[in-house]
Amino acid sequence: MKFIYLSPICVLLALSVNAGCIPYDLRCEYLTNPLGMDEPNPRLSWKIKTCDQAITTQTSYILFSTDSLALSKGAGILWKAPIAIPSQIRIEYSGPALKPYTRYYWKIAGNATSPIAFFETGHINVSNWRGSWITDNQDINLRPAAYFRKTFNATKKIKSARVFVAAAGLYELFINGKQSGDHRLDPAFTRFDRRILYVTHDVTALLATGKNAIGIHLGNGWYNHQSTAVWFFDLAPWRARPKFCLDLRIEYADGSIETIRSNNDWKTKLSPVISSNIYTAEHFDATLETKDWQLSSFVDSSWRNANLTPSPSQNIVSQLMHPIRDVTAVPTKKMTKFSDTNYLFDLGRNIAGVSEFTVSGKAGTTIRLIHAERIDKGHADQSNLIVHYRPKNDLDPFGIDIIKLSGIGAETFRAKFNYKGFQYVEVVSDAPITLTEKSLSGWFMHSDVPTAGTVHSSSDLLNKIWEATNNSYLSNLYGYPTDCPQREKNGWTGDGQIAVETGLYNFDGITVYEKWMADHRDEQQSNGLLPAIIPTAVWGYNWANGTDWTSSIAIIPWNVYMFYGDNRLLKKNYESIKKYVDYVEGISRDGLTDWGLGDWIPIKSESDKQLTSSIYFYTDARILADAAKLFQREEDYRKYSALALKIKNAINAKFLNRQTGIYASGVQTELSAPLFWGIVPAEMKTKVAAKLAARVSADGGLDVGLLGTKTILNALSENGYADIAYKLASADSFPSWGYWIKNGATTLYENWKITGNNDLSMNHIMFGEIGAWYYKALGGIKPDSLNPGFRNVLLNPHFVPGLDSFAATHNGPYGDIVSSWNRRPDGSVEYRCTIPLGSTAELKLEREKPVKKLKAGSYAFVISTPIAKR
Repeated sequence: MKFIYLSPICVLLALSVNAGCIPYDLRCEYLTNPLGMDEPNPRLSWKIKTCDQAITTQTSYILFSTDSLALSKGAGILWKAPIAIPSQIRIEYSGPALKPYTRYYWKIAGNATSPIAFFETGHINVSNWRGSWITDNQDINLRPAAYFRKTFNATKKIKSARVFVAAAGLYELFINGKQSGDHRLDPAFTRFDRRILYVTHDVTALLATGKNAIGIHLGNGWYNHQSTAVWFFDLAPWRARPKFCLDLRIEYADGSIETIRSNNDWKTKLSPVISSNIYTAEHFDATLETKDWQLSSFVDSSWRNANLTPSPSQNIVSQLMHPIRDVTAVPTKKMTKFSDTNYLFDLGRNIAGVSEFTVSGKAGTTIRLIHAERIDKGHADQSNLIVHYRPKNDLDPFGIDIIKLSGIGAETFRAKFNYKGFQYVEVVSDAPITLTEKSLSGWFMHSDVPTAGTVHSSSDLLNKIWEATNNSYLSNLYGYPTDCPQREKNGWTGDGQIAVETGLYNFDGITVYEKWMADHRDEQQSNGLLPAIIPTAVWGYNWANGTDWTSSIAIIPWNVYMFYGDNRLLKKNYESIKKYVDYVEGISRDGLTDWGLGDWIPIKSESDKQLTSSIYFYTDARILADAAKLFQREEDYRKYSALALKIKNAINAKFLNRQTGIYASGVQTELSAPLFWGIVPAEMKTKVAAKLAARVSADGGLDVGLLGTKTILNALSENGYADIAYKLASADSFPSWGYWIKNGATTLYENWKITGNNDLSMNHIMFGEIGAWYYKALGGIKPDSLNPGFRNVLLNPHFVPGLDSFAATHNGPYGDIVSSWNRRPDGSVEYRCTIPLGSTAELKLEREKPVKKLKAGSYAFVISTPIAKR
């Protein structure tokens, strides 16, 4: 270790990197060894663990082959491409056209050598499907799920086997009695009449030479939305009885291929899941169970043949994203017994997912599992969840699974085609049953995105707020970002764009965001208009959309570009952003618009909606101009740069009082939004920031709604008032994030108040920007727009009074970025940071104006002058 004296107040500890270049974490389309690759030019990516300190750039190669043994010897190469190690961490495949149903192997060779990775292609083209779309019935009001099965003979030794399933609805796949894979709720929700996702299963180990059986259990999902609520998914133009298309492709050891496909020779029967609704709940009648229906020995002569049915869409693409899984088992924390027919289970935390219930009882006993986020007088209280539900009868109660027992031993139930948001489950039986705490547990389910960040501080409250934010983010990630996992389950665009940085700092979520942006493109009308919720059926085009919500079409691709340095999503969205900006310009006047919801659910002060909507209009135009420059669209760059400037000038002309430094009426959102989104003229920033700080002080704390939570902490921290931002972030009195935690919250709420029925989901991500603020302000970790993807890291940590230590790690495209500090007994601060190989950094420490240029490595600084308290 080498100490270098830098200045009177700083000491640097530089830790040298190890010798040798070792690539790791090889991925294709941001997935590890994926199956079903349909992308003709997949992105290959990697990280570098260590590299020779003396070498700044090494030339290595991507080697590509269909023969892993030959590849290991450097032979059989189909494509070879040079790469610069360690600065380059991604390349787009540009070799010969990929063939369907082929495993491709790849590795890094040369001065850096990696293990071999692979991906397998799927159908690639819809014309390669062999199966027919089948269903069991045409009645959209038929409530039970359905079983489908087929037997076949595999006459030769099997080398490999893949099942490709495209479904309109939700399915489970079985081979010879065993369920394939660990995914839940496949496939993900899309606009079914415009795009259907298919999933690839490796079933080689489940097949046997001789007779085999393949089974599908098919539920309604979002495709046949039978429940009635204010969003009218029951009126979806695609709605029909669930259906699927399947190819089982078997490659035998002799090289021959056989495809078992869905057709009307499949057999079908209704399942014991007698009601499956993604929005409400699931009902199960165990007396109707058909034992061993997935086995080849089962006699299905009484089953009827499946019906052929049209494909919902001709656009059938592979589901290339991290799937929904059972991620965390949550045991019961406390059970309360009211009687031998009534029990209450408390999981001790709010989750999204399902309950798993085991019970023994008499045949025909009917049990209701009532899921709720809160209790009232000791019992489950759903009053905050049912406000948007419009049931036509009492057959489909909200959030209540209904089970009828078979009477045969211990029976276990969990919903297969539904999920809920809940902490409590009240069990009500029509006959006596004996239960213990172990009788019921929960499964926290969500899109299983890898963790990309960690935070820890000396404040237990801050740590709990961060955990609650992540819990809410994951609870609302089900193949697309949602607002809440119980009452709505909608892909609210505003919630999604507000929380995108929180998501990307904490999780490797690019695959989900790329899928959701495809949903945006599917939903966009030809004139550029977008709905407020995506996907949607018919709702959201006439109300709740606006620049402050549907700017997700631009803000999310831009942030993905900032975090990953990958412009593909931005490029795919470019024309959609352009149509959207043109649409807004067409309905605006003199660069201003009031199209939007405004600062939703404010604490007390209303912000000017034309101001906030016009700020988002400016942001969209600026992103479009920057994208045009990136993609060398010179005419567009000039046009939209001019538009952005026009909007900015119009906002300042109407709303900024240059004498006072106040925008509009001067409430917190009206001051923080112009600061954060780059509206304030450079010469006015100090004055506007001072007015914001004074306003927060006068208000005695937070006074913002949804839009203001995105901007308030950042605007303060970025303009000299990080200490005030920290006081807001760490407060535990009403209104604050800490107030929720102090009152028992384990997730974020929809409303600052904690009592009431309307607008009070207790697992909402809309106020979740604080999860990103930890990294940006306390850790000071930000991407550099000139070198995105953390090719250059901007570090500007704030050592706020009242906090003794803080540490943040973000695992970016190049590896771990670490920023941590600790206040020492003498009042000085020790700051440490780590910059991954391939990256550089610009470090600005408090009280130090010069920016320090850092290369990859680990550093330590001691700031000996205590930071003055305000």
